[in-house]
Amino acid sequence: MSLDTYHHIAKAPAAGAPLVFTFHGTGGDEQQFTSLVEQILPQAGIVSPRGDVSEHGANRFFRRTGEGVYDMDDLAVRTAKMTGFIRAHREANPGAPVYGLGYSNGANILASVIFESPNLFDRVVLMHPLIPWTPEPNPSLGSLHVLVTAGRRDPICPLPLTEALIHYLEEQGTQIDLQLHDGGHEVRQPELAAIETFLNRDA
Repeated sequence: MSLDTYHHIAKAPAAGAPLVFTFHGTGGDEQQFTSLVEQILPQAGIVSPRGDVSEHGANRFFRRTGEGVYDMDDLAVRTAKMTGFIRAHREANPGAPVYGLGYSNGANILASVIFESPNLFDRVVLMHPLIPWTPEPNPSLGSLHVLVTAGRRDPICPLPLTEALIHYLEEQGTQIDLQLHDGGHEVRQPELAAIETFLNRDA
């Protein structure tokens, strides 16, 4: 896969610093989380793709047929495409730890990638993910450390589905951190603090 499969922002990491992939939510773009990464990890490299699916003009990473109803065939194709893009950038930065951070639709494509290819990442942040299917078992997920953040009253990503995702990952042996707040789909300060701690933690 090409380094330029997606319209994206790319910045090389400083020596010894991680490479961080960021994935925006529906209607966002490649700029959505770059300043957050620069604040948390000033020396980090960044690769931030823009979703190449348009839903009434809103950028997304894969198609859906309704709220919470995914086009699973399209998701499979987009997951393979994103996996190749990530792998190309990882290979272009040999030796750098690789982190992923995604919000909402971005968290969903990131999760779909790690279900298939967990070896692409060392740490992953899934912010308000919605995974309305049960992935196939993958013991290789045991190598990953994942932070999940969510709102207890999120109408878009209901808490029971967040809990089901956590249960699935725990069954694969994944190291899980969880940060819940009492709100909905919005990102709150405790999440940002948890992300900063998680990404700066010594391995």
